[in-house]
Parts: sequence; structure tokens; C-alpha cells
Amino acid sequence: MKNFKLSRRTLLRGMGALMALPVLEQMKPSVAWAAEPGAVPRRLAVFYVPCGIYMPNWTPKGTGRSWTLSPTLQPLAPVKDDLLVLSGLSHEPGRPDRFGHHAAGTGAFLSCVKVNYTDEMSEVRAGISMDQIAAKALRTQTRLPSLELGNDGGDGTGSCDANFSCAYARNISWAGPTSPRAKETNPQAVFDRLFASFDPDATRAQIERRKAYEQSILDFVNEDARALKQQLGTRDQRKLDEYFTSVRELELRVAALDQQAPTCSKGPRPERTQDVREKTKVMCDLMVLAFQCDLTRVATFMLGNGRSDRVYDFLGLTSGHHTYSHHQHHSENHAALAKIDRWELEQFSYLLQRMKSVQEGEATLLDNSLVYFGSEVADGNSHGHSDMPVVLAGRGGGAVTPGRHVRYGGRPIANLFISMLGAVGVDVDRFGDDGTGPLSQLKE
Repeated sequence: MKNFKLSRRTLLRGMGALMALPVLEQMKPSVAWAAEPGAVPRRLAVFYVPCGIYMPNWTPKGTGRSWTLSPTLQPLAPVKDDLLVLSGLSHEPGRPDRFGHHAAGTGAFLSCVKVNYTDEMSEVRAGISMDQIAAKALRTQTRLPSLELGNDGGDGTGSCDANFSCAYARNISWAGPTSPRAKETNPQAVFDRLFASFDPDATRAQIERRKAYEQSILDFVNEDARALKQQLGTRDQRKLDEYFTSVRELELRVAALDQQAPTCSKGPRPERTQDVREKTKVMCDLMVLAFQCDLTRVATFMLGNGRSDRVYDFLGLTSGHHTYSHHQHHSENHAALAKIDRWELEQFSYLLQRMKSVQEGEATLLDNSLVYFGSEVADGNSHGHSDMPVVLAGRGGGAVTPGRHVRYGGRPIANLFISMLGAVGVDVDRFGDDGTGPLSQLKE
């Protein structure tokens, strides 16, 4: 066993399936985890929520390590020591000249570049987003440069907010000024892309034939997995078992989502109506598994499109999110926003706890990651772009010191993105329209 070395890229194969392994201790000599820079992958993840946050319930009391979770942040209590709550950061590039704060703010969310005012796709112009700068630099390290996920679909045509193109409101990831990275909203397609032989041209008949054989992806690789386990130590064997169990459970949940979708009938095909609660958790699980087996190191997730007016009826609400966000200082609207905000933070907490449960050497997946939480505006009623709601979770492999609340005096979010890129080994001096250098106070 001393001479045994398993490549990080080792794959289990079978009957057209392709499955990458999680990071195992035997992939490197035991001393390499601590001694070799970059031995454990660093990841960047983004969790976007629409329509801003009701800020009076958001901002914690106290600063530094002497801070308490606010009512909205209470769902993050299990991971409080893994958080940096950053108050007072501004996002001025997301401020439009007149109207359209949601589309303009979403289009500039990760690029910090003011978008071109247009509803014509041919005239759309934004900036390269932070995640895609990282993806370009890290693309040789993984099979997928990045993963873009979301709950709500829609293309980039037409106007979505005050004559701003829908391309801005429906995308946070941009490979270039005119190239939004369309997000995947179908968990089945994401699962197949990550863990099966991905064939975008497969017909419905071919897909159904695969289902008819009832051949799980795991069934294809069981024999290889059993042979591999004989070469692993006890801890790696346990980790491999846990990994396959997670994939199996996720596969079943994804299949259940598919069964919930409506069937076709005469007339136009109905839209896919899946429960946003279960779909969000499945998308979070897919991100975790993609990181766990090092298929990608960059992922973004949009809980909803910019200016989303989703009705959260399961929270006892009857109007849409965007409608409530224009609260006009009415207490009943404040109460509705408080429910929506807390639910959103519960989903974010679920993602972080899942990441924290994955062990990597002496640390966890969350320790080796930076996860950014934010929205396109601060308060949805005033459409503010200063004092944005920002949480940075994880340690980035030691790049930041969490467990604190830090106040800034209007420094740009672009500086935070410069620091996040540096944590994964991508050094940039400037970023976006107003990024001038790394953000201070991220590490004690």
C-alpha cells in the first residue's frame, strides 16, 4: 500500500457510463495533503437569490467575533463559525441610469460591469463574470470548466425589466460581454451530464430505452468499484461507500422529480411544474457531488431569475416575491418578506451543511471552498446598491478567517471577487468597473 498511488482523475467505466471518484486519501501520499500546495482542490460557488433582502432583519448586531445572528440569518446557526457576514459593500455597476434595477443588477451581479441598456439580444453587452474567469484558468484541472444551475428557465429574448434584455435578468454567469452562460434547470440533465455518458443529441426513445433496462449508473460500475475497494484503506473504503450511497439516493430523488412532471395532453405542452423546495435541494446536492468528485471547481446557482415574482404558497403567502419586495413600508409586506428571506437562507444553510459533511483529508469540502451568497439589490423597495446583503462561507483552504461580522464603508464587491479569485490561484489586479485590489480584513 505504501507504493500505491491513485490518480485524482481515476474513473470507473461501464456500458457507456462515466463516473469520477471522490477525493480519496490514497490519491496522494499521506504527507501531501499538508505539504503540497494545491494538493486539495479549491472551489468557488455562488448562491444567488432575487429581489433583495428585507435589510432590517438581515444585519447582525456586533462585529468581529462578538456578533449575533440576525432573525433572517438564524437558519445559518449550524455553520455560524464558517461564515463571514460582510456589511457595507457596494455594487454600483448594478445601478441603472433610471429604471430596471433588477435586470441591471442581475446582469452585473458577478461581473461588476454596467450592462448596456437594451432589449435586443444583438445589442446585449455585459462583462466577464468572476466565476468564468476562474473557470477559464482552472479548466484543465477538471472535466467540466464550470456548472451553471437554476430553478427558473427562459431564454434571453425580449424585455424582462424596464426594457432591459431578459438575458440580463436570467443569467449571472457570462463567458464574455455578449455570451451569457445559460443555466441548466433540469436536474435529470444535470445528473446525466455529471455522472453518465452525456449525449445532448439523444432522442426521447433512446432515453426511455435506457430507463426500460432499469440500469442504474451505479450498476455499470459496481464491479470496478469492488475491485478498487480491495486496494483502499478502511477510511477510503468507508468514504467510497458513502459517496456511492449519496449518488444512489440523489439518482432516486432526481427520478422522482421526473415522475412529478405533468404529462402531455392535446394542445400546447404544459410547463414543467416541480416543487421548488425539493428541486432546490437536489440542485444543491448536485453541486456538492460535482465538487466532491472534482468534476468541476466552479458552480453557480440561481434560486430564481432576477425580479422573480414566484408565489411561495407553501409559506402561506398569496402574492409574488417581487410584489412583496416593493413593501411600501407596510408591516404585512415586511412579514411576508421575512418568511421568504428565511426560507432562502434555509436553502443556503442546507448547501453549506452538505459541504461541511464531506471530509477531505483533515478538512472538509466547505473548508476548501468559498461560497458567495448575494442578491442583485439590497432592499427591494428602495432598489439600493450600497450595503448589499453578502455572506461568504468557507475558508478557501485558509484564505479567509470565518466566524466574524465585518463592516466596510462602501468598498466595492468587486474587491471581494478579486480576493476570491486569488484564493483559487487566479491573480488579478483589477476587476469590473470599480475593483481596485483585494478586499482587506478577510483574514485575521
